[in-house]
Amino acid sequence: MVLIGAVSAVFGSIVGLGGGIVIVPSLVLLGPALFEETIPSQNAVGTSLAVLIFTALSATWTYKKQGKVDFRTGWLFFATSGPAAMAGAAVTEYIPQGPFQLAFGLFMLVMFGLMIARERMKPLQIQWSIQRTFTDGSGNTYSYGYNLTMALTIGAGVGIASGLFGIGGGSLFVPLMVLLFRFPPHLATATSMFVILLSSVLGSGVHLWNGNIDGYLFLALAPGAIVGGRIGAVIASKLSGKQLMWLLRTTLLLVAVYLIIKGFREI
Repeated sequence: MVLIGAVSAVFGSIVGLGGGIVIVPSLVLLGPALFEETIPSQNAVGTSLAVLIFTALSATWTYKKQGKVDFRTGWLFFATSGPAAMAGAAVTEYIPQGPFQLAFGLFMLVMFGLMIARERMKPLQIQWSIQRTFTDGSGNTYSYGYNLTMALTIGAGVGIASGLFGIGGGSLFVPLMVLLFRFPPHLATATSMFVILLSSVLGSGVHLWNGNIDGYLFLALAPGAIVGGRIGAVIASKLSGKQLMWLLRTTLLLVAVYLIIKGFREI
């Protein structure tokens, strides 16, 4: 569990995922082998979201020291992603194991497609109504922009996915920020981790209220997540991450197909 927490955090902080994309499938699929019993999807989601608080906090702190977090834009996204994360967390309570696995598998396929699109598509050259200029810690200045309604809508969609599936939501945030709003990838990753931190706190609160956070799993996963979040943020500042991205894409595709098949069988 400590190793899973560390690996998820390293992956998550490098590409802005938050790590839940590793933790939730691991708990759902490996539960019978590791604990001789099935871990309910609600517990996997609630525990994952609680662990993401520490992953995102560790990564955000490191990115902040590197001067890569656009806090102003992050607070804007959080205006809708936070309440939506609470709504998604509440809905999780009513989804059976089979349909959850099927939905999560389909969601992972969407994320796989967005990651491919991010590499192959060029950012849209649209003059959005809100323009931003941001200078990072290295003195590099970037210009990008967004539409208020679209930004709030994306925040709400990502928040629902975050609370529902126990993921950070960066897998949706980062490609959309890069492709739609022309964010530099490293700035989008760092800012998304800040939004993940805030949304995870609210979503985890709902899961805690519903009794969906497993204390033992949380204590086992959290230490690795704290260390892994810092390691991933440091690696992200030094490497392009292309090889790691391909490994993550391949893993996403294989696990997505397996979850879809398993979900169909249990429905």
